[in-house]
Formats: sequence, C-alpha cells, structure tokens
Amino acid sequence: MDQQDPPRGGRRALLTAAAAAPLLGGLSAGALAAEMGRSEKPLRAAFSNAGLQATWCAQGKAAAEYWGKLFNVDVTWFDGELNATRQRGAIDNMASQRWDFVAIQAFGIGTLTAPVRRMIDSGIPVIDMDTLIAPLDQVNVHSFLAPDNEFMGASVTEALMQAIGGEGTIIMTQGALGHTGAQGRARGFDSVMKRYPKVEVLDTTPGDWDVTKVARIWDTHLTKYPKISAAYFHNDDMALAAYNVMRAKGRTDIKIGGCDAMPPALAAVADGRMHATVRNPSCRIHGGAIMAGVAAVVAGEKTGPEGIPKHVITDGPVVTKDNAGGMAWMQKHYLI
Repeated sequence: MDQQDPPRGGRRALLTAAAAAPLLGGLSAGALAAEMGRSEKPLRAAFSNAGLQATWCAQGKAAAEYWGKLFNVDVTWFDGELNATRQRGAIDNMASQRWDFVAIQAFGIGTLTAPVRRMIDSGIPVIDMDTLIAPLDQVNVHSFLAPDNEFMGASVTEALMQAIGGEGTIIMTQGALGHTGAQGRARGFDSVMKRYPKVEVLDTTPGDWDVTKVARIWDTHLTKYPKISAAYFHNDDMALAAYNVMRAKGRTDIKIGGCDAMPPALAAVADGRMHATVRNPSCRIHGGAIMAGVAAVVAGEKTGPEGIPKHVITDGPVVTKDNAGGMAWMQKHYLI
C-alpha cells in the first residue's frame, strides 16, 4: 500500500488494497472487476517488461492478460528481451501507435524516457512497473507500482546471516546495474552487511538477469573461492542457475537466497536447495497496472490524494519453508 497516503475510499481504496492485500476480504476477481468499473467497450493496452526469458516477467505477462480479460482490456506485448537497446526499439514502436493506456517495466533507468514522454504528451496514461523509467520528477507517469527493493535485499540477506551464524563469506550476484530494483536490493544487502563485520563479501559481479552469464560467473567463483558460506542473488532465476553449477561441483553447502519467490524457487525453498527468497509480487504489479489504467481511462481518475496514488508500494513477505506452500497456492490464482 502507498505508505505515505492511505486510501480514503472508492476506486483508490480498491487499487491500494489490491496492491497490499489482494484477497480483499474474500472479494472475488469478478466482483473486483465489477466494483472497479469494468470497461463496457474493449480497451487497447500496450505492456512491456524487462524480458520474457525471466520467469518474473513471464508470470507478469500471464497475470496482465488474466486481469485484462476481467476488465475488458486487450493486452499487446512488447518484449524487452533483457536488453536495453532492443527494448528501446520496442517502445519506439509502441509510441508510434495509439493506446488507451500503457504499462512498462524498464530494463534500465533512463533508457526509455523519450518515447514514454511522447506517449504521455499525446494523452496516453503510462503506468510504471517495478523499476523507474526515469525519476518521478522527470517523467509524469500516471502511477508507479513497485516493491520496496531495499527491504527485499535486506530481509533475504538477514535470513542468510542468521543461517550462517553471522560469520564466514558471502557473494552477491546483482541484476542489471541500471535497474533501479537491483540498485535498491544492493543497498539493502549493504545495509545488513555493515552489521556483520565477521562476514567477508567476496564478490558483487552483476549477472544482468542472464542465467547463462550467471552460470559462467559462478563456475569461476567456485574455482576461485574454496569457502563460500552464503550467496544472495537479485532474482531467483540467477540463484537456481548458480545452484546447478554448485551441485555439479559438489558445493551444495552454500546457503542461497533469492528474490521474487517464483514457483521454481518456492519448490527449491521447500526442499532445501534454497534457504530463502522474498516475494516481488509480479501478479499484483501487472494486475494493478491493468486496474490503474482502466480507472484512468473509464473513470478519468487523476493522480493525487483523491485519485490514483502516484507511488503504490507492493511489498511481499520473506519466504522460507514455513510459508512456501501457501505462497505457491496463491500464485496459481494470480493473486500475489
């Protein structure tokens, strides 16, 4: 929920409540669509996220399409391909067309500013998802739906510190350095590590969300470092790619933490391959973008105290063996 500006009622309350507590006290998805104001005529929306190779992005696409059907929104996808240059080309293409609203997760901050401004200037509401397209004072997006990335980085790092007793060594494998989510996760990691002087940070090389690159990096790490107590990864895909290398080299004693709480990671936490992850709620972010766009177009909701919050915080919990099963069940219904 928007921590600085709590909802006062109506559509704003439903949007912020949907971000913070998607079951809404038992309100069904269909009832939510009716309450929010499902569009009577089909709406055209363009979506893009960092790259559908990433399971978080693929899950977000599925959730956007699911919620789009409920709200009578036809979703067209422009894949970012985990590449800033190719995503820029896709968004330039997007900006050459007319849409009722647009939702974008940028691969890197500042890479899409010009075409996004063109769309905003033409009157298209743009919803920013997960990572900043540009600082909010530089591009007037309709709303920004994102988790607290510093919390995510700090909470998983703290779980790893507890697992190794606050002594030993750790490696952080970062996402793309231009991604504001990755920047926040790194800050969260650093904030925790300052409290553990008996733990040495061996390496922080970015993996750029690329599982092939991560496998190469971790093959080198395991050769170079005979003792690695823990490893924190900025997303689960990278964590599991590194685990496969660890297993091949007989190094499965390393405590692993990830981010996103995607289904493969939930299974890995449940069976002990990973120690912890934290939910970056792809379903709520992409589904919330549908709701925000429909509210903007159908009801003319503006950004502000009585309208759509400018910044909606979409936090999720740390996931360990205790709650991995429940998290997996909820994701099957595109709720969290």
